Amino acid sequence: MNLQELIRAAIKEDMPQGDVTTESLALRPRQGRARLKAKEDIVLSGTMAFEQSMQALEPNARVKWHFEEGDEILKNQIICTIEGDLVQVLKAERVALNFLGHLSGIATFTRRFVKQVEGTKTKILDTRKTTPAFRDLEKKAVVHGGGVNHRMNLSTAILIKDNHISVMGGITKAVERVREHSQLSVEVEASTLEQVKEAVSLKVNRILLDNMNNDILKQAVALIPATIETEASGNMNLERVRSVAEIGVNFISVGALTHSAPCADVSLVFHWEE
Repeated sequence: MNLQELIRAAIKEDMPQGDVTTESLALRPRQGRARLKAKEDIVLSGTMAFEQSMQALEPNARVKWHFEEGDEILKNQIICTIEGDLVQVLKAERVALNFLGHLSGIATFTRRFVKQVEGTKTKILDTRKTTPAFRDLEKKAVVHGGGVNHRMNLSTAILIKDNHISVMGGITKAVERVREHSQLSVEVEASTLEQVKEAVSLKVNRILLDNMNNDILKQAVALIPATIETEASGNMNLERVRSVAEIGVNFISVGALTHSAPCADVSLVFHWEE
C-alpha cells in the first residue's frame, strides 16, 4: 500500500459518510491560514503524509514548511503554515495530525536513543515490529531520528533466528542449508556463548546477541573477531543502551522505536478570515 492509498483509507475511516458536524454547519468556503505548532520538543517526520492529507480534501492548499524532516523543533515553534479553504482543512486535520504526530514521535524517540550512545561506535537499529502497512513511513522516521534501518522485510536479508535453528536441528545445519540456496550475507541469532562460538566457527557475517545480560554480552563480544559484526537485542531501553554500547557492539536493535514511541504533541491553530 503506497502513501496515497494509505491516506485515502485513513480519510475513509475518519469520515465514511462525510464530516456530519462540519457539513451540518452549512459553511461556505472560508479562506484563511492555519499554523502547525509544536507543543513539546520534537524531531520532525511525516511532512509528505501531512501535506498530502491536507491536499486530498483541499487540492489548493498551500503548505509552507519552516523546518525539514530530521530537524529538532522546540516547544511552541511553528512547524508549517497552511493557506486555503479552512473548512476542508478542518475535515483533514485529524488524519494529517495522526500521520505527523505518529511519525514525529518515532523520530523523536529514536533521537533519544541515538544521543544515549553518542561517542561510541554503536548504531541504533530498528526492527520489523512496525504497524502493518506503515513500515516504509515508520522506518523513514527512524532515519530522521538518526537511527539505521535493519532489513526492510523478509525478502531483503537473511537472519537465522531461534525457530529456524530449532527446525533445522542446529546453527551449523541452518547456515549450511542457507548457503546452498543463497549468496546473501548471513546473520545468526545466538542466545548462549556456545551458540556464539558455533556461529564464529562458521564465519557468518553478523551475530545477533539476543537477550543477554551485560556480563554475558562482554564475554560474547570477546569471542567474536572484528571481521564479524555484532548486534545486541532484547530488553533494550534508554537506561541500558549506553552500557551495552560501551561493551563495543556494532549495533543495538530496538523494537520499541516503532512499537512503543509516544505520539508527538502537535496542534493546528486556525486563523479564519471573513
